[in-house]
Amino acid sequence: MSGSSMDGLDIAFVELDDSGGTWQYEVRASSCVPYSNEWVGKLKQAPALGAYAYLQLHAEYGRYLGQQVNSFIDEHHLHHQVQLVASHGHTAFHAPGDGFTAQLGDGAAIAAVTGINVVSDLRSMDVALGGQGAPIVPVGEMLLWKGVDYFANFGGIANISARQAEVFTAFDVCPANSVLNTLAQLKGLLYDDNGSLARNGTIHQPLLHALNGLPYYAAPYPKSLANTFGSGVVYPLVQSYALPVQDALCTYVEHIAQQVSAAVGLATQGTEQPVAGGLPKKMLVTGGGAFNGYLMGRLAEYLAPLGVGIEIPAAETVQYKEAIVMALLGVLRWREENTVLASVTGASRNSIGGAVWIGQEA
Repeated sequence: MSGSSMDGLDIAFVELDDSGGTWQYEVRASSCVPYSNEWVGKLKQAPALGAYAYLQLHAEYGRYLGQQVNSFIDEHHLHHQVQLVASHGHTAFHAPGDGFTAQLGDGAAIAAVTGINVVSDLRSMDVALGGQGAPIVPVGEMLLWKGVDYFANFGGIANISARQAEVFTAFDVCPANSVLNTLAQLKGLLYDDNGSLARNGTIHQPLLHALNGLPYYAAPYPKSLANTFGSGVVYPLVQSYALPVQDALCTYVEHIAQQVSAAVGLATQGTEQPVAGGLPKKMLVTGGGAFNGYLMGRLAEYLAPLGVGIEIPAAETVQYKEAIVMALLGVLRWREENTVLASVTGASRNSIGGAVWIGQEA
C-alpha cells in the first residue's frame, strides 16, 4: 500500500482465515519502506507526465514494488510462504466523474519480478460501474472488525466509514496528513510530531471559515477526493493567509476535527443518530494521524456530544490497517467474491474488483 502522504511503502504479510464466514487475520511481519527523495519526486510528478513517460513510470514502479516484496521476503524468511501479492499501487489520477482512476505499479511487472501471483488495479471495476472507486476499505472493515460503529483513517486523506445494522456508508472527508506534513516541512520537519507545533498555535477563524466553506464538504456522499484537492486547492488556500506555521497547523487540525465529526452526522443521516447519554459508540482510528495526540484530542472533544468515543488499536493495526485490508481484498478477488460495496461508492452494484496476474509457472 502506498498512500497519498508518500511517507513510504507499507508491506504486511497477513495470514487470513475464513471459518464459516467469520474472518480472522494475523500480521506475521510488517515494514514501511521509506521512499527515497528520487521516488518522492517521481510519484509527485506522475500526473504531469506525457502518456509515454507515464507508462514507463508505471512499469518502473511495478518493478520497484516487486523488488521490495522480494527484499521483504528475504528479510523475514518467508520463502515459499507467500501465496498472493495484493497491490494497491500509488494513485496518480482519481477522476470517477470522468470514468477513470489510475494507480501506478504495473501488476504484470510485480508478478514477473516476484514469480508470485498478483492482484492489482482494485478500484477500476467500481468506477466502470459508475461508482467513486473509493473508499474500498469498508469490505475489510465489515469482515475483520466486528462490533465497531465507525472507522476513521487519517492518512494523506481522512476518510470515514459508518456501520448501521451491517449496512456501510463511507466517503473521503478531507485532506489530512498531506497538508499537515507539507506545513511541518516548512519548519524542516517531516511531520508535526504528536501535534506539538499545532498545540502551540492559535486558531485563525477566517481561514477556518474559508476551509469549512469549500463546496466539497457540503456535497452528499458517495464522494471521494483526488490527491490534488489537498495539494492544489487546500494547501494554496492555507498559504494565502500567510500565517505562522504553528497557527496554520493549529487551524488545519481544527478543520480536520470539525469535518470528521460532521461526517459522523452525514454518514448516519436518515438513520438513528448517535446521542450522548445513549449506548456508547466506538470509532476505531488508524493511519498516521492516530499518533497525533493534539488532533486526537480535538477530535475527541467534537465527538463527545455525539456519544462517540475514540479507540486507537495496537500500533501495527494503526499503521498497517490499509495494507491488511488490501491483503483481504486480494484473497476475495482470487475467490471471485465482492471486494467493493455499492452502498459505499454509489456504483450500480457490488463488484469483484482487481486484475489478476499469474506470476507462477504452469
